[in-house]
Amino acid sequence: QVQLVETGGGLVQAGGSARLSCVASGRTFWRFNLGWFRQAPGKEREFVAVIDLLTGNTQYADSAKGRFTISGDNAKNTAYLQMNTLEREDTAVYYCAAGSGRTGADRHDYAYWGQGTQVTVSS
Repeated sequence: QVQLVETGGGLVQAGGSARLSCVASGRTFWRFNLGWFRQAPGKEREFVAVIDLLTGNTQYADSAKGRFTISGDNAKNTAYLQMNTLEREDTAVYYCAAGSGRTGADRHDYAYWGQGTQVTVSS
């Protein structure tokens, strides 16, 4: 099994920044992706960004492009999500998910999920 632990959530003001971390442990694969998803109250869980830890290849949702940056450290089985210019609409529970190196924006392709970390943006 793979365990995922997210940290870095909290309360930030509009226009501010936050940095989330996701550490994967347990029986990880030689090559796997770590993705970020978010879910606001009453809404579906939506894709934010994903990184292939082996190659560094990334993919972003349109809502994240230009403001969010995903990065990773393959040796540490860790992914980060740097979020800048935060808006009230970014308020959500942010989840880290692990899948094979072929996973992308579809949440159903991910086999493992973290507990989530709350990000609240005040206006």
